[in-house]
Amino acid sequence: MSSPDDRETPVRIRRAPKFSVFLVLGALVGVLVSLILTASFPIDPTVGFGATFGYFAIYGFVAGLLLGAIVALVFDRVLRRGTKTVQVTIDRLQVPDQESRDD
Repeated sequence: MSSPDDRETPVRIRRAPKFSVFLVLGALVGVLVSLILTASFPIDPTVGFGATFGYFAIYGFVAGLLLGAIVALVFDRVLRRGTKTVQVTIDRLQVPDQESRDD
């Protein structure tokens, strides 16, 4: 049934990436690459592996975070092209007041 309160409204539907997933995965990949690179080269015995890895992990974390954000933005742009516009009908229901109901 149609009532005067029903309206058709255009709505855009599209897929969108979850940015948080890309950021977290990018940061983890950056730290993992830092670990691999730190283990691949000789370590200064006066500094140690842990301190060297920790230092480079900071840079790997930030670089991976930025790379994940860029990948998420590229995916967002690509998926935006597949946007579809559809018409939806908004039905408004009237709820009776609490005072007018008999309990």
